Amino acid sequence: MQSKTTRPVSDIGAAVVGTGFIGAVHVEALRRLGVQVHGVVGSSHARAAERAATLGLPPAYPSFEAMLADSRVDVVHITSPNRLHYPQASAALAAGKHVVCEKPLATTSAETAELVRLAEASGLVHAVNFNIRFYPICRHLHQLVREGALGQVRLVSGHYLQDWLLLDSDWNWRLDPELGGSLRAVADIGSHWMDLTSHVAGQRIVSVMADLKTFIPVRQQPAGPVETFATEPTGATSARTITTEDCATILLRYENGALGNLTISQISPGRKNTLEFEIDGSSAAAAWHSERPDELWIGHRGRPNELFSKDPALLNAQGRAASGLPAGHVEGFADTFKALYRAIYAAVAGGAPANPDYPPFADGHESMLVCEAVARSARQGSWASVR
Repeated sequence: MQSKTTRPVSDIGAAVVGTGFIGAVHVEALRRLGVQVHGVVGSSHARAAERAATLGLPPAYPSFEAMLADSRVDVVHITSPNRLHYPQASAALAAGKHVVCEKPLATTSAETAELVRLAEASGLVHAVNFNIRFYPICRHLHQLVREGALGQVRLVSGHYLQDWLLLDSDWNWRLDPELGGSLRAVADIGSHWMDLTSHVAGQRIVSVMADLKTFIPVRQQPAGPVETFATEPTGATSARTITTEDCATILLRYENGALGNLTISQISPGRKNTLEFEIDGSSAAAAWHSERPDELWIGHRGRPNELFSKDPALLNAQGRAASGLPAGHVEGFADTFKALYRAIYAAVAGGAPANPDYPPFADGHESMLVCEAVARSARQGSWASVR
């Protein structure tokens, strides 16, 4: 078991596995907290060395195993392709490292269940990178719902839309089911929306009715790796049949009887990274938009609606804990990583809590169960229970 003696965060060492877009975001957030980032591991040593130089990090590790052998590394951040999450997370836990893993936690619920078992038996800190929970307004709303400010939750609706895979020439490893798994848009961004709204509403999803569609059945795959969200031409390509979904529409049922509906797309022109949800309760409603992250709309029946702007002086305790800037200073995507890691590294410094305020591996397992129900529903053309 880990010592309960609190240590300074600046004494904690970390390493990041994966050198793509999101790996760099992890590195920058850790640096802002004062965590020592001792290096990165990439799909190749040459690519990792290049990214390490760009980020001003120490020389890249020659291998994943070399990183695990570094006694200075207390926490391993896993941002590699999805198929590697299970073997890398389990190996890191076996090496005595705390683990922060990108979503999805793995590619099957059998793997996520095993990771939960291993992590809980280890006594180590374990977390899934559901960073969107940690926008200050989302944390504020989570507490409002728990305190009954909306009344009984009845309806949850919204979308998560992007356009970075709109063209048949757009490519990323997530399109390959051997790397990303059989679900793409649902597992990549839909998982964020469903985790966030379940967390804010305080209700598990218990069944789904899903319709998945691949509108671009053949894409042009470049010869080399492509950065996430890249739009520049990459040279020679070859035709590749696509089986993962470009978009999805999903009906949801929550455990308290509330209903939900969600649209997911990675082919919506002009929508760069738009997550929006509304929660309608028996006495009030609330809506949030990720591209206006410091605003919360609150709807009423018998009095004027409200537009609440983030202000630490007005936020409740949960909202204040996630906020790092004063009113009038927008806190965005990168800031959510810092807020999430602040909670995780407090646990690393002081000992894994029984009831963490960050998403543990069990939440990643729950997300995978929902995703598998989505896949079953789409195949069968009927409602599917979350097992």
